[in-house]
This record gives sequence, C-alpha cells and structure tokens, in this order.
Amino acid sequence: MEKYDLNHLRELEAESMYVLREVAAQFERPSLLFSGGKDSIVMFYLARKAFFPAKVPFTLLHIDTGHNFQETLDFRDELVKKNNVQLVVGSVQKTIDSGKVQEETGYNASRNVLQTTTLLDAIEENKFDCALGGGRRDEEKARAKERFFSHRDEFGQWDPKNQRPELWNIFNGKKRMGEHFRVFPLSNWTELDVWQYILMENIEIPCLYFTHKRECFLRDGVYLATADFMKLKPTEKAQVLDVRCRTIGDITNTGLTLSKADNLEDIIKEIAATRTTERGGRFDDKRSDTAMEDRKKEGYF
Repeated sequence: MEKYDLNHLRELEAESMYVLREVAAQFERPSLLFSGGKDSIVMFYLARKAFFPAKVPFTLLHIDTGHNFQETLDFRDELVKKNNVQLVVGSVQKTIDSGKVQEETGYNASRNVLQTTTLLDAIEENKFDCALGGGRRDEEKARAKERFFSHRDEFGQWDPKNQRPELWNIFNGKKRMGEHFRVFPLSNWTELDVWQYILMENIEIPCLYFTHKRECFLRDGVYLATADFMKLKPTEKAQVLDVRCRTIGDITNTGLTLSKADNLEDIIKEIAATRTTERGGRFDDKRSDTAMEDRKKEGYF
C-alpha cells in the first residue's frame, strides 16, 4: 500500500513553490520565519527546491524566546551552516531587558505573547517587507482563514476585513511605506500532508519529533518538559516518560505526546489515527478561545 498520494503531494509542492517564487518576484526584502519546527523546515526545503541551483533568496528570521529546546537551536544552526543562508535572530530576552515588555510571573508564566514585540521590531529593524510563515489550513481556526498573501498595516496588525481577493492564483503584494505582508505557502497543506512529504522527500527533522525519554510533568491534561525556568506546583511531580513533540515551540507551551513512534512511518500512522488536533497540545492556546486570533491582530502571526 502506498504511504502517500504522490499526485496530491506533488500538486501541493507545485502550488507552494509558485507562491514562493511570487514572493521573490514581488518583494525586495523577504524573510522566512524559521522556528526549527517541521512546517518551517518543509517551507525552507521547498524554497531550496524552487530556486535551485541558486541560493534561497530569503533571510531566515527566528524569534528566540530564550526558552527554546536546545535541540531546536542546534538543528537551526546546522541548517544555516549547511545551506550558507543568512540568519537573523530576534531575542525576546533583549526585548525584556530593554523595558519594552514585562515578563510574566507565576506557574503559567510564558514568553509566547512577548514574541509579538520582538518580531515586529525585527521586521522593522531589518526592513523586511514580507515574512513567510508556515500556517496550514487544518491548524487553529484563526490561521485557517488566512489568504496566501496576508496584508499587515504599518503597526504590523492583521485586519481580517482588509484582505485582498485571490482569484486565479493572482496575488496582490502592493503596499504602502511601513506596511508588510505575511505569506503562507503551506496554506492548503494539512499536518498529515507535511509528514507524508517529509517521508517522501527524506527531509531531515529535529530528533524531538521522535519518541525519546524526557523528564516531564502533567499540568491541566498536558505533559510539559521540565526546565530550570519551569515552576512546578506542589501537586505536580516530574517523571521520565517516553514522549515526542508533535509541534515544537517555546518549552513553556509545547505539549509532549506519550508515544512509541520512533520513525516516520509510525508518526504518520499515529497522526492518521488521532482525533486530537495538533494544537490541542499547545498550552498557550488554552488561555482563551480566541488566544491565537487576538495575537494575530496584534501582529504575532
């Protein structure tokens, strides 16, 4: 039995590469938001394929919360070195130190919301007129209603009522001074599509996605990794379990999945059988029903 629908994946690949080439044609200083997660890795792989044998024409932009998995940072640095691409890192810690934002305290403290200021500062300082993101159609509902080309005003904010129509794959990237666009080449992909494409193309991904032993604890139904900045409640107990990351982000928000999937075939079987959405394990989305949409309007994504 085929592990993937070759024609379906090739159609998605061609569409995404077309969008990436449109970005290179329409914008002067485009960037690719790179988290070290599977979606941004696939997006970079598609860009490398779309412009081969030339270099990828996008600067990688990573917003570092200071609370990332070290495995993610190591993977990012190795990818940059291998492919000789430019990397810009926006530091949330520097944003905190500058007094622009105030760090949260308490058991549920997170730097996820603080990323917005760091991201918008990095876009302005580097004069990026476009930022490529890895949003997909099956993700959190606020992402799913995005267009390929998502207009942002001079404050970096998203207005769902002020977006351009996209007919016959014609994209309008015109903007005023100070405005920019977020572009989502994976808009028609699903989580399962991404994993099947990774298998088909043999794309290297961080070891965090495969089952490994990690010390973690259970909070509100979500397993979280322990770290020196993770404060456990008196009722919470750390234990070593076989887990893997289904989505990778800040340690304070990345839910761990109990799993035995230590290869791509088993991950695909697990994803195909699950009834829990990918972001169901994201602790930050549990803050409110509109958490992601609120952050989008503020310029986060």
